[in-house]
Amino acid sequence: MPDLKDDKRFANTLARGLNVLRAFGPNDDGLGNLEISERTGLPRSTVSRLTFTLCALGYLTHGRHHDKYRLGPAALALGNIAGASFGFVETAGPIMQKLADASKTLIGVAIHDDGKMLIVKTWRPRNSTTTWLNVGYRMPMLQSSSGHAFLGALGRSELAKQTQTLTPDDQVVYEEAWANAQSKLLSDGYAFVRGDQRFNATINAIATPYRPSEFGEPVAFLSGARTVDLPDQKITDEVGPALVLAVQELQHMTGRRFPILSED
Repeated sequence: MPDLKDDKRFANTLARGLNVLRAFGPNDDGLGNLEISERTGLPRSTVSRLTFTLCALGYLTHGRHHDKYRLGPAALALGNIAGASFGFVETAGPIMQKLADASKTLIGVAIHDDGKMLIVKTWRPRNSTTTWLNVGYRMPMLQSSSGHAFLGALGRSELAKQTQTLTPDDQVVYEEAWANAQSKLLSDGYAFVRGDQRFNATINAIATPYRPSEFGEPVAFLSGARTVDLPDQKITDEVGPALVLAVQELQHMTGRRFPILSED
């Protein structure tokens, strides 16, 4: 499969700069050049040039000489503009807050970002200490219910585009996960990665896909809590069907169709 980096239209410097911004997590109290280098795999000298440029443009801030870098006002403004353009999130708010309160679980929206699922919005049950996932948290594609919900909603041509840079062996793994996830979505309406297959054994979560008009690909609405608070049986009997109904209500309000593509 062709590598995008070999395409003459691909701007490698821009891609590296964006990778630097992606290196920051919601719980980071700043990052130094060495930490950014370790997270991105970029040489430290390259990171130094990129962080200098990003600081000059306002996407990073840097205080004292030995202080660490933090996301700057330009990054915050860009994020706020992007968030404001996702009208479906505002529409979903009352529906998902009601579900969070009723199920006593965290409800969130996760989008595909650089091969992982990135949480971009959460609703927490009122009067609850549920804090295990925050906006900006990234989850692995194959070991998360959100990842399976995303994969299962893809058409075959979309899957091929997502996996075009992977090795043939990895493509087979993704195709198997896609087929299994699509089968579960068609039968149950939600994806559920169980037991030791999930990336965090202390958390149980399910996810249902939704195709917003603002995106060219699906997103995943997730519901999750500690395994002791959200056992498999509760998912099957209560929370799974409730999440499906909530997303169906959102689809009805926004005029969106069933998220799984059938064009191929």
